[in-house]
Amino acid sequence: MKTIQIKAKEFFELLKLKDTSMWDIFAQILDENEEKELIFLDENEKILFNYILPKNLEKLKADQKTFAKEYAEKIAEMNQRK
Repeated sequence: MKTIQIKAKEFFELLKLKDTSMWDIFAQILDENEEKELIFLDENEKILFNYILPKNLEKLKADQKTFAKEYAEKIAEMNQRK
């Protein structure tokens, strides 16, 4: 498995500038021959989170749906605490 380190702040700023979804970027770097581990780092090179990029677009889209659902649930929880 190939490992790719990504500086999170710069990555998400670039997505905003390009008006692009991270899922679109992930789709561009898919490799059906090899999974890739994406490691997101903070400014101090500390690991924030990681994601195993699947080998195919079908699995990536399933991951995107799961992420969207979990993200919506977390936002709803945060709003209830206010």
